[in-house]
Amino acid sequence: MSLIPPRTPSGTLELLPRDQMVFQHMLDVIRRGYERFGFVQVETPVFELKDIILTKSGGETEKQVYFVQSTGAIQQGHAPDMALRFDLTVPLARYVAQHERELAFPFRRYQIQRAYRGERPQKGRMREFYQADIDVIGKDKLDPAYDAELPAIIVQIFTELGIGDFTIHFSNRKILLGLLDAWGVSEGEVQKLVLREIDKLDKIGEEKVRAAMVALGLTDDVAGKVLKLVALKGDKEAMLAALRALKVDHPVFQEGLAEITMMVTSLRALGVPEARTRINLAIARGLDYYTGTVYETLIDAHPEIGSVCSGGRYENLAGLYTKSKLPGVGLSIGASRLYDQLSSLELLPPVPHTTQILITQLEPALAADYLALAATLRCAGFTVENYLEPAKLDKQFKYADKAGMPLAILFGATEVAAGTVLVKVLAKKEQREVRRADLAATLRALLTV
Repeated sequence: MSLIPPRTPSGTLELLPRDQMVFQHMLDVIRRGYERFGFVQVETPVFELKDIILTKSGGETEKQVYFVQSTGAIQQGHAPDMALRFDLTVPLARYVAQHERELAFPFRRYQIQRAYRGERPQKGRMREFYQADIDVIGKDKLDPAYDAELPAIIVQIFTELGIGDFTIHFSNRKILLGLLDAWGVSEGEVQKLVLREIDKLDKIGEEKVRAAMVALGLTDDVAGKVLKLVALKGDKEAMLAALRALKVDHPVFQEGLAEITMMVTSLRALGVPEARTRINLAIARGLDYYTGTVYETLIDAHPEIGSVCSGGRYENLAGLYTKSKLPGVGLSIGASRLYDQLSSLELLPPVPHTTQILITQLEPALAADYLALAATLRCAGFTVENYLEPAKLDKQFKYADKAGMPLAILFGATEVAAGTVLVKVLAKKEQREVRRADLAATLRALLTV
């Protein structure tokens, strides 16, 4: 019988143990960052009922959905009635609508799970991937003060990850929508299409965006004013001053200006470094789903990667599932994509092995002593592995070093009689004799170097 070649489906992320530790560390940092601000974790099923999953954008979504069907149902000719989730937003909307009466609002939730899309796999686009989402959902209303809290969380997370300098670019869609209305572009659908074109600026350039806006019915003068506005650069105070200098009394524009001003004040109050955020009026986010504040996060040295964390404010999360109005604000980190991009650029620092200590087997007659020491060290808070079969010490050390464990312990009858053990620092190939009573303190000191 011929062997089946072992292989993974394209568009998936499967890592070797050392790389998996780095990825898991990244997820743990994200989780701690979310929880530090009082958010609670939820999980939803990997698949949802088909009528739930296909409500977000109709036919276009259906082209990317993986449908779920049992073998028996297929044999009976039944159409699929379930589908794998393609993001975490639709499951959140269903979850909040379904459990509305049991939840406390504002509902502060985070969710770190896999999602699935039937896309053509390429760099930055996967068919199976982790999303790490965070949202605050209000009942009937949600104060704009929440909009500044989410970037503050991301700043703490990305700083702890140690990926280098990054900037969260933010704006408010109401500013552009109000200006367009004040400048004579009053048709709501045209306004949305204009914002979609602005969102393409980095990809297709100013001239093509100008032509597209003119094709939508804007005069060349208005298209020029829009492009001039979104090209503005400067510190936050200069940007706010430029917006005030427009002297536009349109209520939607004024509302957006007030919200972005509050955002700046709140970011400072939250202790967010000025360099980590900036106002960028070209950030429009192509989805009409967003109604106010919008965010995109770029790594300063590698803008070609694109946004590694994005989101914004929306007015009604679950309007398709409940009559209640549930406004919210959220951010999403594409964790698999982020890891893939950062690891290829060697921007993710290495992390310690999850196993700190290998207890070697020097003399088989002392096997019970090796197990007992491991149990004692685990009770003291260390992660420990026993080498459980007789082998040359060199082989045991090579095993620990290749796996990435930093320390190894060895002792024989001589050390037992003396009440000592030998601790080997594998990376330095250094070895020291330590009294049993001092072992825990010595190990902690070596592991914090």
